[in-house]
Amino acid sequence: MLTYPNIDPVAFQLGPLKVHWYGLMYLIGFAAAWLLGRWRASRPGPGPGAGWTAAMVDDVVFYSVIGVIAGGRLGYMFFYGYDQILANPLNVLKVWEGGMSFHGGLIGVLIAIGLFARKYRLRFFQVGDFVAPLVPLGLFAGRIGNFINGELWGHATWVPWAMQLPCARFPEYCVGLPAEADFSPPLHPSQLYEAGLEGLVLFVVLWWFSSRPRPTMAVSGLFLLLYGLFRFAVEFVRQPDAHIGYLAFDWLTMGQLLTLPMLLAGVILLTVAYGLQGASRPADGASG
Repeated sequence: MLTYPNIDPVAFQLGPLKVHWYGLMYLIGFAAAWLLGRWRASRPGPGPGAGWTAAMVDDVVFYSVIGVIAGGRLGYMFFYGYDQILANPLNVLKVWEGGMSFHGGLIGVLIAIGLFARKYRLRFFQVGDFVAPLVPLGLFAGRIGNFINGELWGHATWVPWAMQLPCARFPEYCVGLPAEADFSPPLHPSQLYEAGLEGLVLFVVLWWFSSRPRPTMAVSGLFLLLYGLFRFAVEFVRQPDAHIGYLAFDWLTMGQLLTLPMLLAGVILLTVAYGLQGASRPADGASG
C-alpha cells in the first residue's frame, strides 16, 4: 500500500496570513482558463475562438470567478451544510473554513454566462460552448487541492494504489483500530480519480471536440454528460459525507443526486444540437 505524503495544507505564511494550497489551486485553475481562452481568441480564422477578443475573455473569466466562488460556497451550504446556516446564517461567509460545491459553482457560472451573454448580446450557448473546454483544468487543480487537504477519501480497498493515512492527522479514519495504530486502513484516493477523469480526461476530450466545428450546444452538452458520468461513477468508491450518509439504496449519495440533472441536460443538449443540425441540412437531391 502507498502512504499519504501528509503535505502541509498551508503553502506559506506571511505574518498572520496563511496561504493554503487549496486557495492557490483555485488561482491556478482560473489562470489556466484565462490563458487558454486568450490563446483561442488570438487564433486567426474561423476556429473555436472566432468572434472573441482578449477583452471579452477577460470579462467572461472575471464573471465566472465570481460565479464559482459565490455559487460554490452557497451551494455547499445549502446542499451539504444547511444545519450550519440554521445555527448561524453568517457561516455562509466563512469561506476560509472550507466547503465548496461543484454543483453550486456550476449554477453560479451559468448565471455569470447569462449576464455576460446579455451584456455582449450573444446567445447563451455561444458563450457556454466557448467556456466549457476552459473549465476542466480548474477542476483538476481543485481536486489536487482536495488531495493536499486530505479530504474526500474513498472506501477501504486493497487495490495496489490505495493509500493509508497517518492516524495522528486523520483520527476519524482510524476509529476502531488499536490505540497504537499508526495508519488507517488503505483507502481509495478518490480525489485523484476525479482529478484524472473530471480534469485531465475531460479536458483532452473537450479541447479536441471543440477544436472542430460543432453545432451550438454540443460542446456544453458533452461537458455536462461526461462530467456527470465521471462524477456519478467515482461516487461509488468515494465515502459519502459523514453528516449526510447515503440518501437511498445504501449507495445513492448527494453528489450522485445532484449529478443526475447534469446527465439529463447533457443528453438533451446533444440531442437537440445534432437534431437541429440535421434538420437544417437540405434533403438529398433537393434543389435550392
